[in-house]
Amino acid sequence: MPADAQVPALVDPSLRPGAELVAAGRAMAQSWRLGSCPFLTENSVASEADWKRRATAEKRIMQHAHIGFRDVNRTIEAIRAVHGTCAERGVTVDRFGITLDWSMGYPDAMRANASRGTGIVLTGPEDFARITHAAPAAAHFGDFMLGLPGAIENTRAAIAAGATAVGNLGQYFTFRLPYWDDDVATTEATVTALGLIAAQEAEILVHSNLDDGFAGLFVDMACALGMVIVEKHIVEDLIGARLAHCYGHHFSDPLSRMAFHAALVRVNDTPGTMIFGNTVAYQSAPAGNYASLASYLTADILALGRWPAGHAINPVPVTENQRIPDVDEIIDAQTFAHRLTLHAPCYDPILDWTKVEAMAGVLVNGGRRFAEAVLSGLEERGVPSADPAALMLAIRRMGPKRMEALFGPGTESGRGRRPLIHAEWARELNEKAEHWVAAQPPLVVPRRLTVCIGTTDVHEHGKYLVEQALEGLGVAIADAGVAVDPEALVAHAIASGADAIAISTYNGVALSYARAVKAAMRKQGLALPVLIGGRLNEVPRDSNSGLPVDVTREIATLGCRPCADLDQMLAALTIDLPAA
Repeated sequence: MPADAQVPALVDPSLRPGAELVAAGRAMAQSWRLGSCPFLTENSVASEADWKRRATAEKRIMQHAHIGFRDVNRTIEAIRAVHGTCAERGVTVDRFGITLDWSMGYPDAMRANASRGTGIVLTGPEDFARITHAAPAAAHFGDFMLGLPGAIENTRAAIAAGATAVGNLGQYFTFRLPYWDDDVATTEATVTALGLIAAQEAEILVHSNLDDGFAGLFVDMACALGMVIVEKHIVEDLIGARLAHCYGHHFSDPLSRMAFHAALVRVNDTPGTMIFGNTVAYQSAPAGNYASLASYLTADILALGRWPAGHAINPVPVTENQRIPDVDEIIDAQTFAHRLTLHAPCYDPILDWTKVEAMAGVLVNGGRRFAEAVLSGLEERGVPSADPAALMLAIRRMGPKRMEALFGPGTESGRGRRPLIHAEWARELNEKAEHWVAAQPPLVVPRRLTVCIGTTDVHEHGKYLVEQALEGLGVAIADAGVAVDPEALVAHAIASGADAIAISTYNGVALSYARAVKAAMRKQGLALPVLIGGRLNEVPRDSNSGLPVDVTREIATLGCRPCADLDQMLAALTIDLPAA
């Protein structure tokens, strides 16, 4: 098929067989066993999965709180304060997540010299234990643990500290660390770590946030559900661990949010970790964001009441879109969520659940077709079907766009496959771009412009919006990819003959990345406009708080063009356009 012509080699002879990697991980379990922590001992449970099953039997909705501070001591104090104050109010916070730094994805020996993001760096079992011992609640170590070259060190430390939910497998398929291109080493580390988890006597949940993996990039929601089935086959059938899924970042519509939950329950009986808050809906002041908080939480509470799955709800503080929420705001969100668990069930009798079940049926049917097509299609292309490492590497190298084009369950059309159910994020961004383009006057230039666009990290929805908007204006896109190194971005701009460079950033590296791009341009003698948008912040090296600060002015001083929205992007782009 034509799509295959662009696919890199799916099978790599240097990759060790998956069976050997799993066996190596299982052997580590002789010396790396699950440690104790207050959550396990005070609640008399063997693992968080046991706790989830207990809460489900009691028909209690569990709650997850996320702490976003960069300082470890401040994080520990926040966990204790949130857990204690909420308990005094009769609110149970079952689990806590923290923001780990992306530099933890590197092998331990490389972390000291790696660029830092906005998260915490933990260096061994003792460091991890500080988190697991902060309160008698489950500690969730999600991002930058599994799926990256440092997976073995991270997993060993987390397990030894008493953690029984380790992630984020979804990042294996999408995340690329700066200046790290060894996907074979990444695969081997991940599969070995999964073998270590599988060999534990206690049930350790392998956490996979679907929105951070391919599922967050498929245009068809049925493909997203199909990825659940594929991941479950690899982790549970081929490796022997237990896979717990998370979703929710990009589900705004209550119907599709509840339908995806209903479909997920049909294809995975392992308790879920959490349903993530719909943070993209926070587009107002805090008072207005409470409406969005109530909207997604109500859908989640009702869905969990009808289809108990072990997920905790995640009430994201309403200040999330402005800054890192403080302790009082986290407590307020948890209190709000608990109160809503008492009110939401009253809406169950008046809902038309047949619509939810019908959409769930479409997702399950399409997802199973997609998963079957993926596994059989990879086998036809020479990928060993019983080798978890080979399957994972092949999927990672094929990428979401090619997978959807080749194996998606939707009917083919002139512009690719027509989704069975359009993913909300894509539909919303398409509509936003279309409305914006319709309001613009014609872009009059003597020739067609080309803009080279890339991202500093794995978050690519901002990039997608810019691409749709520019293409709507007739601008050609030179796609440099996601998590692209500055030098590679500049090289792609030169090779494509681009008229401008556009950067989308999120993970707190805006200024350092902009400096690196300008340095690479100077080295190549390249003079082009550089547009940069997204989260224009960074943690100062001399920071006492560990909090990121706005660096818009500093980026502008470099000669780049900060862009807060599409209007500013167009204005910046047209400044240096040749006269018509």
